[in-house]
Parts: sequence; C-alpha cells; structure tokens
Amino acid sequence: MAPPEFPSAPVVSLVEVMAFLRRRLSVILLTCLATLGVAILYLVTAVPTFTAKAELIVDSKATPGDAAAVSTIVESQVAIIKSESIARYVIEKLGLAKDSEFVLQDSAVGATKRWMSQLLGWRRPETKSSAMSYAVESFERRLSAKRVGPTYIVQITFESKDPDRAAHIVNAVAEKYITHQMDSLSVQDEAWVKDRLNELSAQASAAQRALEDYNRNTTDTANSAETAAKLVTAADSSKNAYDNFRHMLRKMEATRQQSSPVFEASLVAGASPPMRASWPKPGAVLGISTVGGLLLGVAIGMLRDLLARGIFASGQDPHPRTQDDGTIERPVPDAVRPDHQSEASAKARPVRLTGSG
Repeated sequence: MAPPEFPSAPVVSLVEVMAFLRRRLSVILLTCLATLGVAILYLVTAVPTFTAKAELIVDSKATPGDAAAVSTIVESQVAIIKSESIARYVIEKLGLAKDSEFVLQDSAVGATKRWMSQLLGWRRPETKSSAMSYAVESFERRLSAKRVGPTYIVQITFESKDPDRAAHIVNAVAEKYITHQMDSLSVQDEAWVKDRLNELSAQASAAQRALEDYNRNTTDTANSAETAAKLVTAADSSKNAYDNFRHMLRKMEATRQQSSPVFEASLVAGASPPMRASWPKPGAVLGISTVGGLLLGVAIGMLRDLLARGIFASGQDPHPRTQDDGTIERPVPDAVRPDHQSEASAKARPVRLTGSG
C-alpha cells in the first residue's frame, strides 16, 4: 500500500518576492515613516531616566570551596540590601517622602482610579502613613541589587529623573548596609564597652596607687597592717574585675565568630552622578520602530494582496473596462450546471451597462 501523499507547501520564489516589493513599496515606506515619526515624538516628549550604580564586596568567612553556601550567603545579603528597613532609613534620611518623584500624584485620572479602587474594596482608605508607604513602594521599584557573577561583589543601582539624586540614594543605601553589617554590637554598645573598660582600668590603677602611696608614706605601725590589708584587697578586687570583664568580652567574641559567619562589607566603587540617561536610548527606539514599521508595512501589503485575490476569485474585475460608447464591460462568472459541475469550457460573457449620463 502506497503511503499517503500530503500536499506540498507553496513555494514563494524570489521573483514573486521582488514583484510584491515593487507593488507594495509605497505602502511599506509610508508605514515605516509613520512609525519613525511616532518614535521621534516619543523621544522628544519622554522624561529621561538616569541610573547610578555602586559596587561593594561582601567578604565572608564561609568555606570558599562550598559554592552553594557562598551563593546562599551573598543572595541573603542582596535581600538585606533590598529590604524595607533600609528603604525606610534612606527615605527618612534624604526626605524622599516629600519629593515629587516619590509622592502620590494628585492627577484627575489617578484620583478617579483610587476612588474606584476604594469603592470596590481593592484599596485601603488614604491615611497619614500612606505617603511613606507609597514612597517605599516607589523606592523599591527603582532600587536593584544583584550579584556580579560568581563573586562576592554586589552591584547596587537606582533609577531617578535626577542624576544627583540617584547617586546620593545609592551611596546612602551602601552606607546603611555596611553600618548594619559591621558587628553584632551596635555603636552604642561599643561605646558602653569602651567606657566600662576605661572605668575598671581607672579603678584598678587608683587602688594600686593608693596602696603604694600608703606603704611609702605610713609611719604608724599600729594600724598599718589592717589598713594595708584593706588596700591590698581593694586593689586585687579592682584588678580582678578588669581582667574578668576583658576575658568575658574575648569569650563572647569567639563564640559569636564560631556560631555565625562574620561579614566584612566594604565599598569597592561609590556612585557618581551619571552623565547620560539610561532610558530612552535613541538608537534602540529608532531601530525597533524601523523594524516594526517594515514588518507592519509588509503585513499591510500582504493583506491588500489577499483582498485583491478575493475580489478576483469572486469573478469581478477590480478594473472594469469602459467602451467607446460609454458602456462599462464586466465579466460574468461561469455558468453552473444543475448537477453542480462547472462548465470549464464556458467563457465569461460581458454585460454591457449603459451609463445614464
């Protein structure tokens, strides 16, 4: 049994393609010019966006050979950089909640949308904290942090209409993150530890000097032994308190380093105001519009060819011929026999339509 034969796909020759291009060249060029005009209008009216970037390195004491652990650690730090706590800190520090770029716009369309959302229950009513919430949401959309390849380097970027503001925000985010990751002790705790160490050291030194001064200047032997014993006890107690406090600090530091990795984040390259806008890019916009205009023009040309073929298939000549006497000659489709078989030999008979004027 012979295998079934499938109809072959139509093959378009180069001659047909060239004929189509010559026939529809005007349509393609006009469509391309129209899309280019729209692209130029967009470039003229669009507000440019500037992107500032900074790079910092997150050095960890994790095992270098464990790539999965390193990746998890660095991605966790990326999540901390993009966290809401850092966003709120930067917004409050730079006063972005009152900036027009981060404030909820009071346009007519926006107000209508908010009213409809509140009416349908899709949005909560406006409160005093809504300004900060909207600023945080807008801030997080513009902030980006990602790992640079298989390294410990993290790139932070921020998009803004003002290049100086973008650089200030990126540097503020990096500064806050480094401060957050310095040590488990806060700045206030470190200050308290230093003050306590100085206090205990001063007490031990004072007790030791008091004992030495007493031994050097005493002349009364009756009470010297008892007084000296008290001074020795005070000096030993002060010295022991100082030594015990330092030992406790060293033990706590060793325990902390063994229980969790220590991160030493440092800034590799700070952000500076960008010189050029990151968007829109004229080359990309004009290139996309040109290619899109050509494709759209070809599609319109093919549609017009399909419509023309449909008119021919229906037996109507889209270009009727006019006779010398003013009559219009149109071809008539082939007659159909009663048994629904078309008469192949029958030719179209012209119908003469006489104009009224």
